[in-house]
Parts: sequence; structure tokens; C-alpha cells
Amino acid sequence: MYFNSKGKEENTYDAIVIGSGISGGWAAKELSEKGLKTLVLERGRMVKHGDYPTAMTEPWEFKYRNGAVPAEVLRDYEKQSRTGYTVKEESLHWWVKDTEHPYTEVKRFDWMRGYHVGGRSLMWGRHSYRLSDLDFEANARDGHGVDWPIRYKDIAPWYDYVEQFAGIQGQAEGLAHLPDGKFLPPIALNCVEEHLRDNMKQHFGRTLTIGRTANLTQAHNGRGPCQYRNRCIRGCPYAGYFSSNSATLPAAEATGNMTIRPHSVVHSIIYDPETKKASGVRVLDAETGESLEFFARVIFCCASALGTTHILLNSAGEYHPDGLGNSSGQLGRNLMDHHFRCGARGVHEGFGDRFYKGRRPTGFYIARFRNLDRQSERKEYLRGFGYQGAGSRRDWTQGVAELAVGLGAEFKEKLIVPGPWQLGMTAFGECLPYEENRVTLNKDVLDKHGLPTLTIDCEFKENEKAMRRDMMNDAAEMLEAAGFKEVETYDNESYPGLGIHEMGTARMGRDPKTSVLNEWNQVWDAPNVFVTDGACMTSAGCQNPSLTYMALTARAADYAVNEMKKMNL
Repeated sequence: MYFNSKGKEENTYDAIVIGSGISGGWAAKELSEKGLKTLVLERGRMVKHGDYPTAMTEPWEFKYRNGAVPAEVLRDYEKQSRTGYTVKEESLHWWVKDTEHPYTEVKRFDWMRGYHVGGRSLMWGRHSYRLSDLDFEANARDGHGVDWPIRYKDIAPWYDYVEQFAGIQGQAEGLAHLPDGKFLPPIALNCVEEHLRDNMKQHFGRTLTIGRTANLTQAHNGRGPCQYRNRCIRGCPYAGYFSSNSATLPAAEATGNMTIRPHSVVHSIIYDPETKKASGVRVLDAETGESLEFFARVIFCCASALGTTHILLNSAGEYHPDGLGNSSGQLGRNLMDHHFRCGARGVHEGFGDRFYKGRRPTGFYIARFRNLDRQSERKEYLRGFGYQGAGSRRDWTQGVAELAVGLGAEFKEKLIVPGPWQLGMTAFGECLPYEENRVTLNKDVLDKHGLPTLTIDCEFKENEKAMRRDMMNDAAEMLEAAGFKEVETYDNESYPGLGIHEMGTARMGRDPKTSVLNEWNQVWDAPNVFVTDGACMTSAGCQNPSLTYMALTARAADYAVNEMKKMNL
């Protein structure tokens, strides 16, 4: 329901959820369904499912044909536009203006943000993979970072739980290091992808599968199915992919227990020294400038890795002078993202009589195959990488170079004949948790609300750079073995943030002296505060992390409610 201003005495709830993106939507659903009166605070505007202004717009209906945005507009989106695909006419309205929400880079960091109900769950890439014990044991095994306080068996039932609600399509492959899930029927690979899959398995023993994504291949929980429009970044009016707006928030609203308040910028958490717990949050109304306070027995921080860290750092006070949860000195440290934009592409001369139908919302995925065992061990670097890619046939643009030499009916006919098959793959590599990769509060640079901003000091180091050589060369080797021609490698450089998988600034751990959170995502210094977004990650793996955020959030919410029933919170 919508929020109505109330007197202070009425501003008390059972639970407060900060943020409404992938993690916040799950927290809202789980807490509301378990009977808690839950207040969801979103710093951006209201967006209800279906409020997607460009969802049905055709390319020719955009002023600039969904192409380049004018330079005078880009001035407000200098950092948001670094991806090359975010700031376009179809999706410009989802991204923040850097001029209104600045941050300071000691080294280049591409922080992509969307402030509205649903957050980046409306724009995410939807790839959904489980972590395994290869990932949960990695820090303990090689000595980087601290040991995760959980293992795969602790989170596996919660992966099952969230997959069955969200709807994840995929193919079971039986890999221990990329566990199978509760899948909907898979989207099909095309013929050239199947060829590469079979050749890779035969020659290298490696696994190529359809990219596991939160796109529905059949009607599911009253949603979908996917219409194969591949316009997901605009918002899907068919609810053909999982988002907070189409799935978790409606489920929470259906209980009658959720109140959602947009335009509510949470800037700090109120700490009660007598109970040694948090009692509520301080909010700035983004429309009126009014200062407000809301109170609850439990608080879930789901504002994104850096958003949550900003709030915790800004909650510094007499009892936590360096920020709430920072008694270990680890708050803001160990910032991670995946490095990518590196791989290979090639052309295949076969399958000229084959084509495909529709615009799939996913491509293929090649599971990690480096540093799994002694046979795949690499001395040059730790951890590993996976690939995302796709095969297609060249389209009419292959004829552009001929415009100067051909005209008439014959030329027009050539433009509608598909060109040869082409295939490319981009690797996503793991970044180690480096303590010096960090964010700090910057009180000299303020945002449009007059609040402190963040300074980000983060870089990929020698381990990641060494990995990139294999990310290119292994891709080329697999393409060449499968008979692809014109194979070329590429490294278009990757900076932290650009993967939009920022993680790790309030890590889970086993010891309050070396971590911010315990095994249940509770802040050691205030156990009724839970952090379940990317900030909680202790290591990054090489898999897309959003499914893990969902599972950890559902797990933590279940624990929180049980502890409340026992009067422990």
C-alpha cells in the first residue's frame, strides 16, 4: 500500500527493509508473508509493475531511433554511460544522473545505479547461477580474505526455494562446481552453439550450456512466459522475467502487511546503547526535505553493496565512531566485481541452411574449467572464469560496405539473405578480495540532498591481469578446434564496477574481529540489523551473484523471524 504521513508514535513497524531491488524485494516478501508489518523504504520514485514507459516502443518510434543520446544529455550521465548500453533512449529513465549523485574515484570505478522502486532488478542481465563449495572454500584454501561462515549445504535449500518462486530456465549438467537447480524447461541453443558444445566436450572435456536466466519459458506463478522480444532492460509488461516489481513486491503487497514508501532516503541507522541493537532509521524525504524517523525490531539493509555501506558508515556515533558494524575495521573494505570484456570471436562456414527464430534473452554459458583440480591448475593465477556468449548469422549490415558498388533489385535481395554464422564469447573472471580495495565516506562532496558521498579506491591487480591472458587464449583455442575461421581475440579493458556486480564491503565471517556479519547476515555490532545484498559477500566466485543474494536474503529472513518468536531480537 502507499504510505501516508503519520504521527511519530505510529511510525513503528515489526521490520524495516531498506531498498526494493533484488534483495529488498525478497526481504519484503519473506517478512510480510511471515506475518511481520513491514516498511519498505526506497530512495527513488514509485514504479509499479507495468509502469515501463518504453516497453512497447518500436525502434523507429524513438526520436534518435534508440541510438546515440545527444551530448547535452550525456553530460548528466558521464559515468552511467560508460557501459555503452545503459544510457540509451529505451532505458535512460532508469539510471541516475551523475551530476545529482556524484562519487569520487581514486582509480576508475564505473558505478551503475538506478534509484526507483525495483532498483536494478528491472535492468539486470538475469543470469542466475549457484555458488558451490569451490567458491565457499576458496578463501580458506588459498589464504585470501577470510573463510566464509557457511558452505553449500547451508544455502542449497534456499537456492531451491528462491528458484522455484523466481523461475529460472536452464539445463542440468551434473557439475559439482556449478550446481544444478530447480529449472524451468531450457531455452534452446542454436546449431552453431550446439556444434561448439559437442566439440568442446570431445576435445577438452568442458561444458557449454544454455545461459541459466530468470526468464520464464512457460507460465509460472501467474507470470509470463517470455515473449522473446529481448527488450528486458526496458521492463517487461508480460512479467516474463523476474523482478521485484513483477514478483516479490506484489507477493508482499498481497499479504496486507507491507507498506512501501518511495522518495525515502535512508541516511543512517539509530543505535540504542542500552539494548546494543538498532531501534530504527533516519530518513530524508526526497520530495519535501523533511527529516523523519521510523522504528522496528529488525532492519534489513538491501540498498546495494555500496548503498548499504554508505548508510552504515554514515551511522557513526559515540558508540561506533567509524560506522555501525565497523568494530573490525572491515566495513567498506574488500570491494570486488567481476572483470570481463575479454574473449574471442570467429566465423563458421557451415550450417548455411540453418537459422533461428525470435530474439532470445540469453546466450550460452561455459562453466569454469581452470583451477578445479591438478589437471586444470594454472600457476600464473588463482581462481577462474566462465564465459557468456552467443552465435548468430550476420544480418543486412554486411552489405553496407557494398553500398558504393551495388544498387537496385539485386542489391536489395542480397540484404535479406543471412550472412555466415558468427560466434563470440566474453569471459567473466573472479576478483580476489583485497582489503585495500575500499570505499570511504566523503563529507566534502555532497549529493543533491546535501548528504555525504563515497570515495572509491579499487582496482584489478596482477592476479586478474594474469587471468585475462587465458580468458582470451582459451576462447580462441576452443573456437579454432571447432573449425571457426577468422578467429580473433580481444581485450577491451575492464574496470571495477562495470560488471555491475559490486560485492564485499560488509563481508560475512566467523570472527567479529575480521568481519562485519555473522553466518546469518547479522551485523556483529547490532544483531537485529541484517545485510543481505552484495555487501555481505566474502568472495566473488566467477558466477553472476544475484541468485545468491536472493537465497541469502530468504535464509536470513527466516532466521530473523524465528529469533523474534524466541524473543532473541
